[in-house]
Amino acid sequence: MGLIECKGICKRFGEKVALDNVSVDIPKGQIFGLLGPNGAGKTTLIRIINRITIPNGGEVVFDGHPITQDDVEKIGYLPEERGLYRKMEVGDQAMYLAQLKGLSASDARRELKQWFVRFGIQDWWKKKVEELSKGMAQKLQFITTVVHKPSLMILDEPFSGFDPVNAELIRKEILRLKDEGATIILSTHNMESVEELCDKIALINKSHLVITGEVDRIRREHGNNNIELIYTGECKLSDAEGLFSVLSDVDNAGRHTAVLTLEEGVSSNSVLSSLLGSGITVNSFKELIPRMNDIFIKLVTQEEA
Repeated sequence: MGLIECKGICKRFGEKVALDNVSVDIPKGQIFGLLGPNGAGKTTLIRIINRITIPNGGEVVFDGHPITQDDVEKIGYLPEERGLYRKMEVGDQAMYLAQLKGLSASDARRELKQWFVRFGIQDWWKKKVEELSKGMAQKLQFITTVVHKPSLMILDEPFSGFDPVNAELIRKEILRLKDEGATIILSTHNMESVEELCDKIALINKSHLVITGEVDRIRREHGNNNIELIYTGECKLSDAEGLFSVLSDVDNAGRHTAVLTLEEGVSSNSVLSSLLGSGITVNSFKELIPRMNDIFIKLVTQEEA
């Protein structure tokens, strides 16, 4: 059973259908990628999980029971549109938001101090929020989202506005929080982050669910049975009837890089055995698995057609 189960969620705004019978299961202790183009319905689903918006149909189940307002207190939500009180001091702002999440003043100060040290921002405590750069403000909001140790964290474009160094810092913290048992919904357009961080994903487009499942399984299912072969030999490969066809073969001073397409039902082991007996020297032989970015474009484009 997942920590969050969305069952047949439907949502309309007047004549516009925002979500049409969307069901997803978000397992405990995993990072779940919520993907889709702009306007697909992702933010609406997030708002329904947070009980900011009520669905017209379906239900959200939290840890085995219909979600309640008390359950929302166990959620940390970092929206894409950030918001801080610009005239407040950073420490006061962080304390205020932490206590809104149920922490006592002493617990909030202790946890925040630890986070500020971890992020190297302990000198910001007395600064005004309006003095912070966009990236600094992002760090502050990330901290106030997770400081109360919620069992579910919803992070909407958490890497937006960060340079590569700070984006890597946030990635490491997300993985650390997962290792400590948190369940994380990650909504992002960064497909590299999806491949690196997510265990499972759901892709929503035009208000309905297109695909959901484990990232590795989805990538393999959308593969083209292509193999990259690096070899040395006196001649180029030719198609092996019944086994493979050669899509490309580039010779770089006697070192060839070829892409083969395996015939349906042919195993990579049988192709490798055939190649090893053909007189060439195989230096590298690996399956070409499509990137999530390519799968995203393919599936969304199919929906558009």
